[in-house]
Order: sequence, then structure tokens, then C-alpha cells
Amino acid sequence: MFYERTLSDIVEKATKSFKVILITGPRQVGKSTLFEKIKEENRTKVTLDDGDDLALAKTDPNLFFQKYQPPLLIDEVQKAPELFQYIKKMVDNTDERGLFWLTGSQKFDLMKNVTESLAGRVAVLELQGFSQSEKSHDYTRGAFVPDIDLQTKRPVWTAKETFEVIHKGSYPQLFDGVTDWELYYKSYIDTYLMQDVKDIIKIEENTAFRRFIKILASRTSQVLNYTDIARDSDISPNTAKAWLSVLQTLGVVYLLQPYFANNIGKRLSKTPKMYFMDTGLCAHLCGINTSQMLMDSYLSGAFIETYVVSEIVKSYIHNGKIPNIYYYRDSNKEEIDVIIEENNKVYPIEIKQTATPTLSMAKNFKLIDEKKRGIGAIICLNDKFIPMNKDVYIIPISYI
Repeated sequence: MFYERTLSDIVEKATKSFKVILITGPRQVGKSTLFEKIKEENRTKVTLDDGDDLALAKTDPNLFFQKYQPPLLIDEVQKAPELFQYIKKMVDNTDERGLFWLTGSQKFDLMKNVTESLAGRVAVLELQGFSQSEKSHDYTRGAFVPDIDLQTKRPVWTAKETFEVIHKGSYPQLFDGVTDWELYYKSYIDTYLMQDVKDIIKIEENTAFRRFIKILASRTSQVLNYTDIARDSDISPNTAKAWLSVLQTLGVVYLLQPYFANNIGKRLSKTPKMYFMDTGLCAHLCGINTSQMLMDSYLSGAFIETYVVSEIVKSYIHNGKIPNIYYYRDSNKEEIDVIIEENNKVYPIEIKQTATPTLSMAKNFKLIDEKKRGIGAIICLNDKFIPMNKDVYIIPISYI
């Protein structure tokens, strides 16, 4: 089945304004496929996963661009940073837009080269696995905020269906013929993730890193505690920080920053919460091999929260927007799971593993200044979209 990517419209618009379009994101989320689906007939594709083309790009960039002339799609461009200065020269000598479409999966080194060579010339976009909007063919959905417009014809999931969706994950191959879930994720880690990790941090023996990422997966949706993670992974806290930064760079995890507001006088948490961006990968790393195991697991609530946060993040980045989302926790341990700043409003959200939400679950929304506060939401397993009152909506998980 064909799934249209929300980001496609953003790419086509950006191509009319920018000379270079770059899509970053984890391996195998469909970056080059997105480009291929919408590329013009005269645009050539070259992938730097090909050893011969990579060698040419690194040793003789001039000859590379004689062989492959724009308009051009270059896949995994971060492997040949030698190309960036040549791309800069080429785009500086013309007013033509959309000359280069680039993809890359190692964001740190990639962005360093982009900012040094292509600043002001490139539109940088980010792609993750399929969002629920894409899987539901609900392409008109924009960046998420709690709003009456969220009412939709999408089916509402039962608890069993919810955990089936969460467990499956979001990588496109899982929706295109791959039937062995466990083998897919094992191969993904071995073939892509560990190789990218080695490229960035040059580790020779990866047993410690594998142990670390499994420990990290078991802590999805928690406030980061590097000391505990390091202790359980048998590494130093500084190593834990460095390795987590690698996973963030690769788009595997997302750090949800704490919310700060001038009008809140209480001492607030300064430590981010960590979420895996693909719940299937997270489940595999936790050894949870079926959706029923996930539903019965003590981690079930953490996975629901992880799924919802990752979907909210996707709704922003797939629309070419920065996700201004946070969480709230103060010294009195008062918490709000997610806060979204959008449209000059602050939208508070609670994420609950329940089918019978109560208004008391939204009691902390009052911690946000009423003048700034938008509609709040309790996202849960309820089977209806219901306004609890004029300020708080109940939103089924499938509507995100």
C-alpha cells in the first residue's frame, strides 16, 4: 500500500525557494523514497552507499560532478563531506532553485558541514517513520494542538489495537511486505544502527553499547538520570552522556526539555525526559516480542506516553515546523506530561492509560497562566472525542 508522506508538500514548496533541500533523519525511514516519489524525470539519483560512487566523491569531487550533474539527488551525503564546498560553488554561480536534494542520517557531522558551507542556501527538513496521520491517509492534518478540528473519521482503537499499533513501530518496511518483526529489528540494529554508531564514536567492541541502548529503552518516557543509566550499563556517566548524544544525533531518541515560564515562580526541573522515536525498536530492545506482552508489561504506560509524544513531534517536523513542546515538573512534584507552545498559546496535555478519564487528571493545568493557556487535553484509551468542559478535551490516542 502506498503511504503519502506529509513532508512531500513541504519539499515541493521548498524546492521553489531554496537551491538545496536536505532531509535528515534515522536510517530506513524513507528519506530517499520520499524524494524519488516526487522527483522530476531529469533529476539523477546517486547513493553514497555505493562504494564506487563514494570513493569518487571523496577522492575527486570535481569528476563526481562531471559524471553527475544537477538537478541531482544525493543519498547519504554525510559520507562525503568533500562534496559540500563544490555544491556551494555550483549554487553560488546560478539563481536556479532546487538544484540539489540531499539526504543524511548522521545529523551532527552533517549539520556542521551544512552550516559551514551552505548557510542561507539550504532548507533543512527532518523525517521520521510513518506518522499515524500518514498511516490513516489523513493528509490534511497539520501540527498537533488540542482543538475541535481534531474530530475525524479515523476509527477509535480498542486497548488491544492500541498496543498492536505501538508494538509494530513506524518504519516503512514494516508496512511493505516485512512479516518477521523480530528479525527486522534485529537486522536494523546490526546493519544500520551499530554501523552508524561505529562511524561516529569509533567503538571497536560494541557489547557495552548494546547493553547501554537496552537499558535506555527500558527508561523511555523517564526523566534522564545519567548516574543510574551509567551504573546499570557498567559505563561512566560521561560515556552515557556521549552515547545518548549519538542516539539523539541519529534521530533514534528525542529529548523533551522542561518548560520554563517567567510567571511560574516555583523551582522547575532542569533535566529533560527521554523518548524513543520508534516504539517498535524500543519494544525490541526491551525484549517485548508481542503486543500482548507489551500490554501486560509494567512498561505499558511508558510506551503509551512514548507513542503519543513521538506522534506529536512527527506532526511538527513532518510539516516543516519546530516542535515547541516541553514537559512540566516543579519542586513540589507537580507535573504536566506535555506542554505545547503554538499560536501564542500554551496547551497542556496529560497522557493516561485509562478508558475512563476524570477531570481531576487535568488539575495541574491551572499551573499555566490562564491568559496564556489554550485548550487542554487528556489523551487516553477513551472511545470518543469529548469536551469535558470548555477548557479540557478527551482525545482518543488514534486521533493524534
